[in-house]
Amino acid sequence: MRVFTLLWTLGFLLKEAQAWGFKNGIFHNSIWLEQAAGVYHRESRKGRYQLTYKEAKAVCKYEGGTLATYEQLEAARQIGFHVCAAGWFDKGRVGYPIVKAGVKCGFGKVGIIDYGYRLNKSERWDVYCYNPNSKECGGVLTDQQKIIQSPGFPEEYQDEQICYWHIRVRLGQRIRLRFLEFDVEDDMACLADYLEVYDSYDDVSGFAGRFCGDYLPDDIISTGNVMTLKFLSDASVIAGGFQLEYTAFNASLFSQNHTHYFH
Repeated sequence: MRVFTLLWTLGFLLKEAQAWGFKNGIFHNSIWLEQAAGVYHRESRKGRYQLTYKEAKAVCKYEGGTLATYEQLEAARQIGFHVCAAGWFDKGRVGYPIVKAGVKCGFGKVGIIDYGYRLNKSERWDVYCYNPNSKECGGVLTDQQKIIQSPGFPEEYQDEQICYWHIRVRLGQRIRLRFLEFDVEDDMACLADYLEVYDSYDDVSGFAGRFCGDYLPDDIISTGNVMTLKFLSDASVIAGGFQLEYTAFNASLFSQNHTHYFH
């Protein structure tokens, strides 16, 4: 029995090692690209697809970054960066990263959906920026446990911000969100400032809820190993912001007690 157990354990570890491993002392997925999390998506404060090439560069520069290169965007995609929105990147190119094929995103393909170099720089798209030293407002998160908070927390967040956090943990795991503090401008329909949670790679599918006000939302558990958070603030009232913690756990340990979960 001990021999069988030992062989089974070795086989399991070998299988795991094919997908996971250590790089520079850090436990990573099989593709480790240390700078990838410096890539992030931005849209205009007026909404989606409103930025000319010149305006797109200005958005990245304002935050201390630059337009992402194709290689940087692909590196981020390979660790789970998935956004269903076309945006400018380096040298006047337009496209978006797809991790999981879908009918509504990427025409069923996986990879960089590349619209090529645009001759008309007045076309309006979103933008993909690169700044490895400034990840306060969004990023690709692959840690087993991490605190996420609004920009500047515990101080008040600023007007006109859009932040995306893409969480990706190991296959076979789920993600638990636990809200620690929450104070976002309150309005009846949460149309001004809000935090949205999606049970998916992006903010297109898997909508789980939009939150504002000063009450603590219930814990949220994902159905899979990915989750997306979007924080938006408008040009008027600001508030104290939020702090939450996500934790990865094995799906086999899933408990529904005192927890809101997706259907």
